[in-house]
Amino acid sequence: MKAKKPKNVFRDLGYVVEEAENLRIRAALMTTLTEHIRRADLTQKEAAKLLKVTQPRISDLIRGRIEVFSIDMLIAMLSRLGVKTSMRVGNRKVA
Repeated sequence: MKAKKPKNVFRDLGYVVEEAENLRIRAALMTTLTEHIRRADLTQKEAAKLLKVTQPRISDLIRGRIEVFSIDMLIAMLSRLGVKTSMRVGNRKVA
């Protein structure tokens, strides 16, 4: 039996396909960043210094304010933590 591909919650919320995919990617990147900050037991001030952003930006990240982050910014922040990011591109089934 073939495993089902996870659905995009943003698509389920009514976003158009392109925006839903962008939000899904940003959410995944934000989750990874937040997990690394927590695992390293960094304060928001320490994380901000390490990531070269302001403390309020880290607060936005921790609170999940997805609308204030671009994919580029999130990848740059992950890079500053030494986290390798990769991308896989492929065809998807269009309904």
